[in-house]
Amino acid sequence: MLDFSAANLIGGFVFGSIGFVAFRYGKRMHLWKMMLAGFVLTAFPYFIENMLVLYAVGTAGTVALFFLRD
Repeated sequence: MLDFSAANLIGGFVFGSIGFVAFRYGKRMHLWKMMLAGFVLTAFPYFIENMLVLYAVGTAGTVALFFLRD
């Protein structure tokens, strides 16, 4: 069951938006690692309902984007 609390909705929106931008950047620059990371950041909020895990995974994924740049 999905948790529709404000913190989860905001986290999903923020990390989904970051993931969408990363996916578009990866697609434009032909960087498949960036595209995959962007897709994962966009999709993972649908599968995680715990707020702390959502923010931990989202933050780790966002930090990982900086290391995937080439």
